[in-house]
Amino acid sequence: MSLVKKNKKGSLIIISGTTCAGKGTVIKELLKNNDNLVLSTSYTSREMRKGDIVDVTYHFVSKKQFEQKIANGDFLEYALVHDYYYGTPKAEIEQQLNSGKDVILEIEVQGAKIIKEKFPETILIFVLAPSMQELKRRIIARGSETKTQIIRRFKTAYQELNEISKYNYVVINNDVIDAVKKIEAILISEKCRVDRIEELDIENQEEFMHELLMDSHLDSK
Repeated sequence: MSLVKKNKKGSLIIISGTTCAGKGTVIKELLKNNDNLVLSTSYTSREMRKGDIVDVTYHFVSKKQFEQKIANGDFLEYALVHDYYYGTPKAEIEQQLNSGKDVILEIEVQGAKIIKEKFPETILIFVLAPSMQELKRRIIARGSETKTQIIRRFKTAYQELNEISKYNYVVINNDVIDAVKKIEAILISEKCRVDRIEELDIENQEEFMHELLMDSHLDSK
């Protein structure tokens, strides 16, 4: 039997980041390389955009449907962001964690704080663009936002940057592959933490010591 028995339950991982930090791209690469990682699909009341896939990008529901789910207690957390609801489904995540899967939540700062309070063992990772100048370039390069929307995104980004101290780790996304490697290293180190060990097999230490002494005695002859 192995000396160390690790907890079979999966880890809950939150990856947040400012707008255009590239966290979505980083998560896609993580999922490609790690079979035990799954991405939780959140619910939202926002409209679908070009490239969105139903039940992959989000579970898309109406505002009324979302508010009914709030009333039913279906979310671990939910938030109103830029006039749209976003929520993390409770039952789906609990099922995945209990099956041993490590679950990634791609959520904003407000939701991360709520989940960390409920589940202190949650791993919080914040993804950043290399600089505010680069962040500005990425937002403008999208070409899909009005000037007012761009200003609002910048204001939100500054507010989120003030919350970084609440996170366990910060990863600069200057290069996607490098950012992925850093996050993988974080997850490996987290698995090795002492408080994630369920049990140490030291119950038979007296019997083991006796056998060791006997073996030593035989070797001396």
